[in-house]
Amino acid sequence: MTILQVIVLAIVQGLTEFLPVSSSGHLVLVPSIFGWTDQGLAFDVAVHFGSLIAVCVFFRDDIANLIRGTGKILTGDVKAEEARMVWCLGFGTIPAALAGLFFAAWIAANLRNPAVVVGTLAGYGILMALADRFAASGKNISDVRIRDAVLIGLAQALALIPGTSRSGVTITTARLLGFARHDAARFSFLLSAPVILLATIYEAVNLITSDVIWHWV
Repeated sequence: MTILQVIVLAIVQGLTEFLPVSSSGHLVLVPSIFGWTDQGLAFDVAVHFGSLIAVCVFFRDDIANLIRGTGKILTGDVKAEEARMVWCLGFGTIPAALAGLFFAAWIAANLRNPAVVVGTLAGYGILMALADRFAASGKNISDVRIRDAVLIGLAQALALIPGTSRSGVTITTARLLGFARHDAARFSFLLSAPVILLATIYEAVNLITSDVIWHWV
């Protein structure tokens, strides 16, 4: 990779991560448009880690509450209100973690191409528009329960498929479950933190210990 490619792709990641348009999909499309060699998913994870830092800074109050909730759980107060969101994010992370472990390598080898990206971008874009237009908006983030988190987490696992916006598909699912736009987006970004962190750690360990890299989109 050249310095120019790194800079361009970093800018693409920064501009698209917080929009429901699949930053990972654009990281596939941009090299294809410019005729660059695909940078690989290890690089994609690295720039996603940068996005994770931004999420943690923006949602610092929520992160502080999650830390307090984790402390409650560790001290045995597992039913404390501060612990509820920790449980929800934990259960919501499991589907994507398992999907990444068992299917990410196959998806990376077979689905990382512009045709798949274009199809998923269009398809999920239409679904998101319909959900936002017709779904109810009576719930807020304080109404999130483990069942909601697991369903949104199952949708998050679809983000392994290139062109599937992680934020887009999780916001869409939250909207279908009746959450208001703001709260659907807020929970979506909080749910991104553990998944991106796990993927980053996994990639870092593999880069250090072997030549075989586990891939996350």
